[in-house]
Amino acid sequence: MSLLDLDARWRRLHDESRSCPCCGRQFSGLIDLGYDHPDDWPHGHRDDRPDVQVGGDRLTADLCRLDGRYFIRCTLPIPIRGSDERFSFGPWAETSEALFRAYLGTYDDPPGTFEGGPALLANDLPGFGEIGAALRLEPRDAATRPELFAEDGPLRDAQTQGLSFDALLDLYAEAGHDIRPHLQQD
Repeated sequence: MSLLDLDARWRRLHDESRSCPCCGRQFSGLIDLGYDHPDDWPHGHRDDRPDVQVGGDRLTADLCRLDGRYFIRCTLPIPIRGSDERFSFGPWAETSEALFRAYLGTYDDPPGTFEGGPALLANDLPGFGEIGAALRLEPRDAATRPELFAEDGPLRDAQTQGLSFDALLDLYAEAGHDIRPHLQQD
């Protein structure tokens, strides 16, 4: 049992069988926030298309090339204080061409070596902003996107100290997903 299990809002967020009394909405736990493309991508959303190519620019679900710049879609985990769960952003990281190509090499058979490296945050994150923040991109297993860890600032503080549940709810609201009213009462 986690400390947050004592918070009725937390229990409601994790109760798949519960319907919100005002609208019938149901939740099944934390909601991660992903991004379709880096903020600088000028060619619109990818939507359901496997990739978008405009001239030399290309966007897939995990990779992006834009005007000679290179991006990898990652996860940026943030622990939630009082629980053993993590919320994740799904932002894009701008990398060097060498790091991008090393990551691309992991798709080969046999896979290449990818050790991660420095990157810059390519999305403005609600609650943090920080586009262009210095990050460390770290590999995970071959089937999972790499993880990002902030070098300093409020984002690093959140990754090392965690977010309170109220701060997470505020972050959702800032991202346009205010679920607080749906968790208030049965």
